[in-house]
Amino acid sequence: MNDEPALILIPDFTAPDSYTDAAEAVDRLEVLYNDATSFLSQHFSASVTGAKPATRIRAFYPEIRLTVSSHIKTDSRLAFGHVASPGTYATTVTRPDLFRNYLIQQISLLMQNHSVSVQIGYSDTPIPVHFAVAGNPAVSVPQEGVLEFSLRDVFDVPDLATTNDDIVNGTRTHNADGSQPLAPFTAQRVDYSLARLSHYTATDPTHFQNHVLFTNYQFYVDEFEAYARTTLADEDSGYVSFVATGNQEITTPDGVILPSTKTPQMPTYHLKRADGNGITLVNIGVGPSNAKTATDHIAVLRPHAWLMVGHCAGLRNSQSLGDFCLAHAYLREDHVLDDDLPVWVPIPALAEIQIALQEAVAEVTQLEGYELKRIMRTGTVATIDNRNWELRDKSGPVQRLSQSRAIALDMESATIAANGFRFRVPYGTLLCVSDKPLHGELKLPGMASEFYKTQVSRHLQIGIRAMERLRDMPIERIHSRKLRSFEETAFL
Repeated sequence: MNDEPALILIPDFTAPDSYTDAAEAVDRLEVLYNDATSFLSQHFSASVTGAKPATRIRAFYPEIRLTVSSHIKTDSRLAFGHVASPGTYATTVTRPDLFRNYLIQQISLLMQNHSVSVQIGYSDTPIPVHFAVAGNPAVSVPQEGVLEFSLRDVFDVPDLATTNDDIVNGTRTHNADGSQPLAPFTAQRVDYSLARLSHYTATDPTHFQNHVLFTNYQFYVDEFEAYARTTLADEDSGYVSFVATGNQEITTPDGVILPSTKTPQMPTYHLKRADGNGITLVNIGVGPSNAKTATDHIAVLRPHAWLMVGHCAGLRNSQSLGDFCLAHAYLREDHVLDDDLPVWVPIPALAEIQIALQEAVAEVTQLEGYELKRIMRTGTVATIDNRNWELRDKSGPVQRLSQSRAIALDMESATIAANGFRFRVPYGTLLCVSDKPLHGELKLPGMASEFYKTQVSRHLQIGIRAMERLRDMPIERIHSRKLRSFEETAFL
C-alpha cells in the first residue's frame, strides 16, 4: 500500500505580474519567496511535533521571465545585460534579499537594452524543504530518525539530478518549458551552494564580498586580520567591519574574536564594505579538490574577481625565495575539472587582472622597470595533483614542466583560474616562491619561519591592493567579453 499523500497542499495561486521598474520587480520576488518559504516552514514545524500530514506539501520558487521579439542588435561592446536573439528567457530565483543589488542591476540592463518588461511570478520548480528552513531561527530541525515518517513522502527534497552546472558548462540551452536560461545558475543550484558555503567556511554567505582572495597557508589569515584591524582604525578606509569564522563580527580595531572551537575545512574571513565591495579571504588549504569545491560554491554569489595569492615551488634556478610569479598561462594537471572543462580549452590571462597585479607589486615593493623584473617573473604556472611530484622520474612531470616553460608549480592556481573561466568570474594568480625543490633549496623549519615572517605581509598587501584597483574599475570593464561564449545568459 502506498503511504504517499494523494493530495498536494500549495499556497494560494498568484498570477504573474509585469514590471517596468527593476526595484519593484525585485520587491515582488522577495514577497513571493518569503510567502513560499514561510508556508513550507510553518507546515514543517507542525509536522515535527504532530502526526504525518495528510497531504503532500509543496511551494515553488519565484521566477523572472521576459520575451524579446526584435532582432535589433545591441551594443557590440556589451558582455552581459542582453540576449542574442528573440525568444522567451526565464530563471528561477532564490534569496532575492541576498541578491537584491545584483538582480536590480541585471534586470535594469535588460529593460534598458531591449525596452521590455519582465514578468514576476511563481515557477513550476518546487523549493526543497531543507533550503526553505535553512537559517530560520524559528524552525527547529530534528535529528535524523526522530520523525515518524520519511521527509520525502511529504516535502520536496534536494534533487541532485537537476542541480547541476549544465547552463554554465554550455550543455543546456533550453529549459524544460522551451524557454532559454536567463541566468547561469538555477535557484536549486544556488541554494545548494549557499548551504555548502556555510558548512565549509563557517561564515554566512551574506558576509561574502565581491572580491575574493584564495590562499593556501594560515599565515595569510593572521596577516589579513592584522590588516583588517588597521583599516577599522582608519575612518577613511571605507571598510566597516571584519568577520571571522563562526560569524564573529567586529567593527573596531580592538574588537574581540574568540578562538574557534571547531576549525572549518576552509576558514574564511571578510573585510566588509557597506556596498559589498570589500575583500573576502578563503584559506582553501592545499590541493585542487578544495580549490574546486570553494570556487564551485562561491561562484553562485557572482563575485567581480578572485585571485590566488599563495606559495609555490620556483622551477627556475634564477629565482630566489620570496620572488613573485605572475601567471599568464596555466598547465593543468590537477584533473578535478577535466569532465567540466576539457584540458584542451585555453585559460587566457586577463589583461585587467594582470595590470592590476603588476601595478600592485610595483606599488608595494617600490620597484619599477628592470628592478621590478628582478623579483617578479611572468610565465606559466603549473598545477598538479601529486604533492610529491618531485620524487617521480625526471622523464615524467619534470620534463613536461620544462617543455611547458613553467616558472612555478602549486596545487591550486590552475584550478581556480579554470573555474573562473568556466563560471565567468575574472581570475588571476600571483604566487610567492617558498622553495626550489629542483635546485636543492627546500624549506627547513627555521628558514620557513623567517621566510613567512618577512614575505607573507608584503604578498598579502599586494593582493589587497590589486583588489582595490579592480574595485575602482567599471563593472563592464572587469567583466569583459573574453569570458563569454557563443550562447550566453543575459545575467552576469
